[in-house]
Amino acid sequence: MRKTAAAAAGIVLAVLMGPGASPGSPGPVILQAPPTASGRDIRSSFLAADLSRTSPSFSLFAVDSLGSGRLDVNPVLKEDPEAQADAHPALRLEAAGRNRFVFFADPQGRSRPVWTVSFSERKIVLRSDFEPGIESFPFVLAFDQKANHATLLGRMEPGEKRVALPCVLHLPDMGSLRITSKAGGKALDYDARRYVKTPYVRIAFPPASASRSRVEYELEVAAIHPRLRGIEGSPLYDGFRRSFLNLFQVNPRVQMLANNASSDPVPFTLYMDALMAAAAPELVEGLSAMDLVRMTVDRYLSGAKGYGLVGYAVDPGDADLVAWKAPWNSLDAYPSLLIAACASADGPLGLAWARSRWSGLAAWARDMMAADKDGNGLIEHLHTGNSGDRATADRRPSNWWDTINFGHEDAYANALAYKACLDLCGLARRLGRTEEAGSYAAQAAKLKASYYKTFFHPASGLLAGWKSADGRLHDYAFTFVNGIAVAFGLVEGAEANGLMDRLLAKMKEVGYDAFRYGLPGNLIPVRREDYVNHNWSGAREIGEPTLEDGSDAFQYYENGGATACYAYFTVKALYKLGRAAEARMIFRPMLRSYADGEFQGFCADGKSKDWRDWKGGCHGYEGLLCDGFLALLCVEDDLAAGR
Repeated sequence: MRKTAAAAAGIVLAVLMGPGASPGSPGPVILQAPPTASGRDIRSSFLAADLSRTSPSFSLFAVDSLGSGRLDVNPVLKEDPEAQADAHPALRLEAAGRNRFVFFADPQGRSRPVWTVSFSERKIVLRSDFEPGIESFPFVLAFDQKANHATLLGRMEPGEKRVALPCVLHLPDMGSLRITSKAGGKALDYDARRYVKTPYVRIAFPPASASRSRVEYELEVAAIHPRLRGIEGSPLYDGFRRSFLNLFQVNPRVQMLANNASSDPVPFTLYMDALMAAAAPELVEGLSAMDLVRMTVDRYLSGAKGYGLVGYAVDPGDADLVAWKAPWNSLDAYPSLLIAACASADGPLGLAWARSRWSGLAAWARDMMAADKDGNGLIEHLHTGNSGDRATADRRPSNWWDTINFGHEDAYANALAYKACLDLCGLARRLGRTEEAGSYAAQAAKLKASYYKTFFHPASGLLAGWKSADGRLHDYAFTFVNGIAVAFGLVEGAEANGLMDRLLAKMKEVGYDAFRYGLPGNLIPVRREDYVNHNWSGAREIGEPTLEDGSDAFQYYENGGATACYAYFTVKALYKLGRAAEARMIFRPMLRSYADGEFQGFCADGKSKDWRDWKGGCHGYEGLLCDGFLALLCVEDDLAAGR
């Protein structure tokens, strides 16, 4: 982008602080233009911003939705990834009052305003006025995704990289801004890329035009989370208050909820979005988190594919996607989609939505249950799961844990299928489809009757991860498998407590207590014969185990690496059983890490924080995995358990 002359030196840029600044927060800042590299045009306890001197954009933009002045990270890209070299004429930035700034263009020597920017303590207003003969430019906010996995949450139409207003800009671990338009604005341009030199998220505010002579956008900092008594005065829950929306990420190039704004849409994690959305407050007037779930379910019902479904990303178009090359669907895909769809039927409007889409949901349910090939109530995957018959890039394992050889009868996927059947039963009853409701209830009961006796491993006292086609149980002390079975009610009473007793004892036996990093998925090294080559998993720094017992690759990535992903189920199971002290032993260190932003972003060595070894070393690659924030739902359980 061409650099033009800055505003003339000596112009005073003054910043007005609002009345609600927290004690000890920075006072008003008065700068001389052009500012120093560390200067800010606006600073309050809720936001810090610096305007570019050459284009309608920010060169610094940070928020703290809690108003505690945590504004030390600037995720703004230095260069707009979409700008052309000659995109802007020379622009001047001038102060126009104590908290107002104007970008001027000077065509033929005439000064005309391009954009006016006004600030208050927690609000920014962007205004564009159309003038004939003056070229209009969008106001751009572009983020370096390595610095923050920003996302724009709102309704999108298929094939259009535009988000309808109102919407929410969410900056994980920093906070949210509600974006509305009082005059003229209807949608924002939105884009994100990851397979480029500098991965980015870009938002553009369209300017005024002949048909819309004035447009005005209001960005207001907000902490969007469920209002729970007991969290406001405790720093322990600051991560919940700042980051409740971290799980929600919309990819603008596919117009669906995804792993993050530039990553793949994943049907087998959509149920997590639905569980969070059911607890979330209204994001902004007229938009709920469940609207985003329904939007994504609709895409799938209309034939869109996601990672985990046959045919996904064979022709990725202009999106940065990873193809699903397997000849079979992931076993957890349809259960997840059905759970999400049933959750989307909440309320009168949701129920009408579900009624109009029932045939598609019933077709998914038939496909899900058709996987029960032997009639024992459990769904089976086409991959055998036999030791040595390891999945490859073209023959994937059966669930999310894609470097472990899950196959055939998969305990995790069947727990999701059980919940899907129960949820379908409830939805069918609400729709007056009594016979179908009875069928789903019977299927859930049949699955539950087979579950414990199939997966319980007497030698360990735990549930195995899967039973392969050759009849073997594969048990590596999977925390999430035992957790989800209890959390979803497949195992209850004394048997449930027995599983948790043994799981916690095993945790102590192997010496795992680094709960600030979450939980390992497994507490025993996965043997080489049951491990899948990392070359296609994304964690390329670690090869598959060379030792038969898998110990040389233990604590890395999915082979025992610590992560917040799927820790929810173990914590939830303990709270459900009334074992609050043990739940808190795991969960409260995680809460402190959520508050510190320790589950998103990158370490100094370039590896991401979403996967750690037990000493805290970073071993991830994505930067943000939405799955890692489901555990925030356990805050309500923590509060309900008392002090």
